[in-house]
Amino acid sequence: MALATAASQTIYGTVPLIDLSKPRYDQSTYLGRVKHFIKVTSPRNLFVSGKGLEDAKNLINDYNAGKLPASTDPAKLWRAKEICDSTLHPDTGKPIFLPFRMSCFVPTNMLVAAGMLMPNPTVKSIIFWQWANQSINVAFNSANSNKTTEMNMKETAVAYVSAVTTSCFLAVGLNQLVPRMTSISPGLRTILGRLVPFTAVAAAGTVNVFLMRGKEISEGIDVYDHEGKSVGKSQKAGMSAITQVAISRVLTNFPVLTIPPLVLSQWERTSWAQQYPKAVIPINLAVISLVLMSALPLAIAAFPQYANVEVHTLEERFWNLKDSKGEPIKTLTYNKGL
Repeated sequence: MALATAASQTIYGTVPLIDLSKPRYDQSTYLGRVKHFIKVTSPRNLFVSGKGLEDAKNLINDYNAGKLPASTDPAKLWRAKEICDSTLHPDTGKPIFLPFRMSCFVPTNMLVAAGMLMPNPTVKSIIFWQWANQSINVAFNSANSNKTTEMNMKETAVAYVSAVTTSCFLAVGLNQLVPRMTSISPGLRTILGRLVPFTAVAAAGTVNVFLMRGKEISEGIDVYDHEGKSVGKSQKAGMSAITQVAISRVLTNFPVLTIPPLVLSQWERTSWAQQYPKAVIPINLAVISLVLMSALPLAIAAFPQYANVEVHTLEERFWNLKDSKGEPIKTLTYNKGL
């Protein structure tokens, strides 16, 4: 288990061997993480077949084992790694269920986002779309969580019900509150009404992450030394991981649930809106798709997937650990999940 950048590790003659155990781009910088997650979250990875995944895994394994020449096309190697990184869970090594891979985040969430942003929603439609959104959030949070500490079905059910109840309560309450704000202009009330979904989703999404992954705080998650060996579970690492994921979810939702309503508000003021009223839906879907695809890698790149932390920021039991050579361990690594 390691946090690092792509680098030359071994030399075969005069040709450096690409280290495919590490990301291609520098994960200690925000730009490097953005580049990495643009590849990982790309919807084109969804079109890779089961055979394509196996071919990618075999290519990487053969290259790492020295069965392929060091001069093997780097682009082909990095593409194989992109396929594996976007498909396989880093803790289990098994494929993530396709609809809940991060590469499927845009198509899975696009219609739900459009439903939540419909103007003049009824109470029934608010409840339905908030339920749909939180159901999807539960699935994504579960599928992409740290798998060294998993929740059982009962814990998952409690988290699911709590998140859905919170989102529906907030959304319905805020939608009823905005029309009563008679002291502001009708135009501003319209904009505020369209921003209600973000407030509800941000609050409920945060609750969702903490509830769905609460066991990572109570029991901790595995932390690893620089040799990739687990040295125990840390509750502080679990809290840090969940907090970072919750912030990333809010950062993802903010542009998705604020920019499209503002764009539509401007569209409705144009003469084109009166001439082509049916264009509202395709325009809305196009804007949502564009914003989702842009916001996702920018948001989840806010924090490294593999956090490298000083041992003194964790529990005292990790302070005096030594590696296999007897050297003091100063930093440990954990997978925060996505």
